Amino acid sequence: MEHKLSIYNSLTRKKELFEPLNPPFVGLYVCGPTVYSNSHLGHARPAITFDILFRYLKYLGYKVRYVRNITDVGHLEDEVAGEGEDRIGKKARLEQIEPMEVVQHYMNSFRENMAHLNVLPPSIEPMASGHIIDQQLMIEKIIKNGFAYEKNGSVYFDVVKYNKKYQYGKLSGRVLDELMENTRELESSNEKNNSYDFALWKKASQSHIMRWPSKWSDGFPGWHLECSAMSVKYLGEKFDIHGGGMDLMFPHHECEIAQNVAACGFEAVRYWVHNNMITINGQKMARSLGNFITLNELFTGAHKLLTQAFSPMTIRFFILQAHYRGTLDFSNEALQAAEKGLKRLLKAYKQLDGIKTSDSSSYNININIDKCFEALNDDLNTPIALAQLFDLVKFIGLLNEQRETITDKDLQELKQFMKVFIEDILGLKSEEVAAHQDNNVDQLVQMIIDMRLEARKNKDFATSDLLRNKLADLGILLNDTKEGTTWEKK
Repeated sequence: MEHKLSIYNSLTRKKELFEPLNPPFVGLYVCGPTVYSNSHLGHARPAITFDILFRYLKYLGYKVRYVRNITDVGHLEDEVAGEGEDRIGKKARLEQIEPMEVVQHYMNSFRENMAHLNVLPPSIEPMASGHIIDQQLMIEKIIKNGFAYEKNGSVYFDVVKYNKKYQYGKLSGRVLDELMENTRELESSNEKNNSYDFALWKKASQSHIMRWPSKWSDGFPGWHLECSAMSVKYLGEKFDIHGGGMDLMFPHHECEIAQNVAACGFEAVRYWVHNNMITINGQKMARSLGNFITLNELFTGAHKLLTQAFSPMTIRFFILQAHYRGTLDFSNEALQAAEKGLKRLLKAYKQLDGIKTSDSSSYNININIDKCFEALNDDLNTPIALAQLFDLVKFIGLLNEQRETITDKDLQELKQFMKVFIEDILGLKSEEVAAHQDNNVDQLVQMIIDMRLEARKNKDFATSDLLRNKLADLGILLNDTKEGTTWEKK
């Protein structure tokens, strides 16, 4: 069948046929994490959503450049008002370490979590701190075009002046008059022309750790600016898809649109794609709300709300069971149901190797195969695709019991489809393989612990310390207790 992907464009508020700007090339930019604490279940949803899009676009034959950034500067505590302390700077101050130590630690942890979830790494993973000059050059363009002003070493985007020529709020549906009425007075509003203007460059206070020189002041870029600068740098002034969580639509993505138009005279993004939130008791799961469960806690079961540990593939399957634009509510029961569903799917997939063939097929597998692809072509509708996949699972079960028949040709086609759809597109893999890999790691760490214990018995403390330090370098921490030595991953 011919594959034509339609995707919901948040900007036009309708599904549109996806037609890349320069086929077969596709430019995809997705907002990545701010790396100041461990990744949680809410971070898994955009990562898996856009991993599916990345995988499916590649399956369709496109050459995709996927850019997902790392925010390591400029994301302040009050992200709507653009006020407060830098989140990474605050963590560094509290722990009395360098900000880039915070960044490196949580960036490593994020990448490890993504690997466990079988999320493919992006083509480019730029960091905001590595693109300060690009951001400064974009600010200069915006000032030159008359849409920004400098006050006391800080540079602000002039929303009113922009809105006279263009439409601020077109993505989120926010109306400027409402923003004017609802924006509260802020500590810096006396230096802004309007309290809802947002910072492109902030002069650093004496206590602010992260700062760079500029023609305006020693300071740092505004949070919204990094994505405008980096997406244009790597994907061009116009590109195909920009993705992210629905919570970023305002102010982050709204400000991105304004920055791009103010700098270049036109919008950069053709399709805006947003995933919905994961909720817990009906409330958005977020670090700022303190109601999150980290991915490491999910994988180990080490959280008071969890009744058991859930494997990375169970988490991935759980997320795929809902459409990316719908809310997804966390519960132990939902995760347990996902665990059962995944086991059933992978069991059927494995059973294909033992199926006996016949001279005729009693079932037209192509109907379900086509419907699986039709579901993905319809705005990545993974729950419908899974429903069609489970019709094939039912058929495989009947084949295994020899209550249905299949020809060798159809069986080979079914095997090939299941491999492509389950592994390559949905990114699901055997739990046995993952468990085997984890078991190997457990055995290796235990072997090193035993070697270290032997060294300590022989009073060879140099070797003992060396082994501990080498494990720490790999992110494995040892805890010596009266009962023996235990270990955990950072």
